[in-house]
Amino acid sequence: MQSSKTSPSKTLMRWTLDDYHQLVKSGILRDRRIELLQGELIEMAPESPIHTSKTASGAEYLRQKLSGLALIREAHPITLETSEPEPDLAVVKGSSHQDYADHHPYPEDIFLLVEIANSTLAYDLNEKQQTYAAANIPEYWVLDTVNKKLHVFRQPQSKAYKETLALDSGILTLVAFPAVQISVKAFLG
Repeated sequence: MQSSKTSPSKTLMRWTLDDYHQLVKSGILRDRRIELLQGELIEMAPESPIHTSKTASGAEYLRQKLSGLALIREAHPITLETSEPEPDLAVVKGSSHQDYADHHPYPEDIFLLVEIANSTLAYDLNEKQQTYAAANIPEYWVLDTVNKKLHVFRQPQSKAYKETLALDSGILTLVAFPAVQISVKAFLG
């Protein structure tokens, strides 16, 4: 565990990946939805019906479009340097889910991450976006269920993405798969 001063009277304890994995193995976090983000334990918001529905329909749509090209993982961890978040959708390398039987996908395994935002839009657009950019994830989307927009982030550079778009229609091509066309309206559902 690393500590960093936040004020003269308060010290924030930062958790390492090893610390976090020990907590998970111990069962302490068994009944809680927690993810590690930039060394902090973050309690995830409960899933609303719209969140569950959009995650399932988004996964189904991406599986149709990327069949034979990539794996689509739903709400499973990925491992970054100081984080182990659970993005709603991850498009990753591989031909079988068995490819990740011994470890979660690392940044070099990831083509695209998607977060579904119903009550977490600010968090997904800020902290998550910075974390994914810092990990050099090539493409990150936030599906905003309230405003019916798809926020697209590309070209990671330090803790931000150089290219950002907010779309409610049109056709997208994925950075990793430029021949695959994604209908924004269809993905928004």
